Amino acid sequence: MKNIFTIVIPLFNKENFVAATIKSVLNQSFQEFEVLIVDDCSTDNSIEVAQNFISDKIKIIKHNQNKGLSASRNTGILNAKTEFIVFLDADDLLKPKYLKKLNDLIFEIPSAGLFATNYEQVYQNHIAVAPKIGVQNSENDQLISDFFIAGLQQPIYCQSSLCVRKSIFETIELYNEKIDYAEDVDFNIRANFHFQVAYSSEKLVQYVMIDSNQITKNSIIGKTLPDFDSFESWTNTNSSLKKYLDLNRYMLANVCKKQGDFATFQKLKNGIHPHKEISGLNQKQIILLNSPVFLLKVISKIKIFLLNRGFRFTSFS
Repeated sequence: MKNIFTIVIPLFNKENFVAATIKSVLNQSFQEFEVLIVDDCSTDNSIEVAQNFISDKIKIIKHNQNKGLSASRNTGILNAKTEFIVFLDADDLLKPKYLKKLNDLIFEIPSAGLFATNYEQVYQNHIAVAPKIGVQNSENDQLISDFFIAGLQQPIYCQSSLCVRKSIFETIELYNEKIDYAEDVDFNIRANFHFQVAYSSEKLVQYVMIDSNQITKNSIIGKTLPDFDSFESWTNTNSSLKKYLDLNRYMLANVCKKQGDFATFQKLKNGIHPHKEISGLNQKQIILLNSPVFLLKVISKIKIFLLNRGFRFTSFS
């Protein structure tokens, strides 16, 4: 049986999560896949947990030095033996029909370069909260006509609910290994500028947020962010991209402000177009961008408190 998918699982210090992640892959209803686990020099028992799984579908690749998430994904890409690659973080979970739905999308919409499903975010006590996305729920699979407009709320897919044709990397190149914060945003800009995404509204991936590193402790200080300015020339032919760039500038700017990196905050803020018709920011976002640090921190605590109880409010319209 020929494999259709390569599941790339970057692994670094996820010993409490990776077993469930691997099980969710092996339990897929569609079984034509290989699994590449790329260990990025974990210092806990992650690799031992992964090695406990006996399956001819699984191959473990070990880095000889810690290189970061982007490099781990690139190692998976370069070693994949199939045309379609799924990127699964080592603490996220696939629902059993996920690969089957991707296979359906590939046959239904073969012109696409990317294939994705909706997802749900899982917080404490296994509470799942749906993201607020700019795509209407539909029973029919669809080709997203404008990813950057669709992405002006929360992301329409998380990286774990995304599959790409391996051949697209000939055009967009690999993940940028210099970026170590919001590397997914850089990838999404390059990928979706050149290729369209075939999309299902079914929530078939669980993006697990109960790891505190994903909520409060993932510091932006000293990190290399995407160079949004390098994409500005692309906006001459795609005004939607300008809105997407400025939305991500806004979100990262607020993170920088809350964590005390005011120089990066100011740089990101300066890149946002002053007219909201061009930037795409709504009035609530403009107010938050100019709010004091203490207010942003209070709002963040309230949001986390509510999310952990299954309630979401956002700055999106």
